[in-house]
Amino acid sequence: MDNNTIKLSSNTVGKPIQCRAAIARVPGEPLVIEEILVDPPSYLEVRIRIICTSLCHSDLTMWKMKDFPGVFPRILGHEAIGMVESVGEGVNEVAEGDIVIPCLMPDCRECVDCRSKKSNLCSIFPFKISPWMIRSETSRFKDLKGETIHHFLFVSSFSEYTVVDIVNLVKVDPEIPPNRACLLSCGVSTGVGAAWRTANVEAGSTVAIFGLGAIGLAVAEGARLCGATRIIGVDMIPEKFEIGKKFGVTDFVNSKSCGDKSASQIINEMTDGGADYCFECVGFASVVHEAYACCRKGWGKTIVLGVDKPDSQLSLNSLDFLHSGKTLIASPFGGLKAKSDIPDLLKRYMDKELQLDEFVTHEMGFEEINKAFDLLMEGKCLRCVIWMDK
Repeated sequence: MDNNTIKLSSNTVGKPIQCRAAIARVPGEPLVIEEILVDPPSYLEVRIRIICTSLCHSDLTMWKMKDFPGVFPRILGHEAIGMVESVGEGVNEVAEGDIVIPCLMPDCRECVDCRSKKSNLCSIFPFKISPWMIRSETSRFKDLKGETIHHFLFVSSFSEYTVVDIVNLVKVDPEIPPNRACLLSCGVSTGVGAAWRTANVEAGSTVAIFGLGAIGLAVAEGARLCGATRIIGVDMIPEKFEIGKKFGVTDFVNSKSCGDKSASQIINEMTDGGADYCFECVGFASVVHEAYACCRKGWGKTIVLGVDKPDSQLSLNSLDFLHSGKTLIASPFGGLKAKSDIPDLLKRYMDKELQLDEFVTHEMGFEEINKAFDLLMEGKCLRCVIWMDK
């Protein structure tokens, strides 16, 4: 990317910026594009100009949510790429003009968890769905009437400018196409990482994936990169199989056409005892149970990525759990450490190892953002990239 294609003015440093943002003012109602004010960055914060952003199911979920952590008015969006406009006091990791990817998972590189290879859950800044900046319960947005506008997942990329803490930013190679790099802010990274980092899928293994949306397909891509020889996709929409083949899916189970058997029973029969790795990418406790049921005894792993309702519960028979020898594990952000793993994945894309192009089904301008919501709700897109200046 040519850094001259986006012009930044030093006249804005230390001052509020007036720009456009798509604001969710009422749960489930169309976003409203209006002018807002974005404050300058505070200590260890960075103000960035968004180049492009993509739409994730988490945005839809929070847009519809009427109770906390659903908060309004709010600027949604968390998959993006942008250019640094200015930095706050104490920031030395990035500078004006750098290209950065914001990430919902903090990576402070200082706490025991961030320094360990065993975890990506920062202990100084625990992940939470907060309507504020990560270090303080304050916002950097307000409308032209002075009303506070809330943040989302520490990113809020449905705005021409946003302010992000340095622990949520990754500096990346400016030569990488922004409409592909933005996908690694959340969804694709989560799926690929779940296979690569969390499950550590072995070459020659069998994988079952419940749910072939963007996350599930990213799991398939990760499993393909790891050398899995059999990747079974489970979904209710038969057309997903043809899409899945692009990412290495070899077999398909239509969960609506299993007759008197469950999908897990069919997979157990197909694999002579269960898959080595099962991934739940839907967000229902019942699907977690199905995935676990067709995970091979002794060494099988079931990895949970789907986001269920806050009060949903899992229930496993204690004796069966003990005797099965299986592993059940969650995979927040695919187990990835943003500052080291995102650049690695981008390099693999540039080296033509990792597929990203195939995830982008639509691209459009910022003014069409509500159309992007409609496409995702109707299941007509995997990822829709929204250009701020298209």
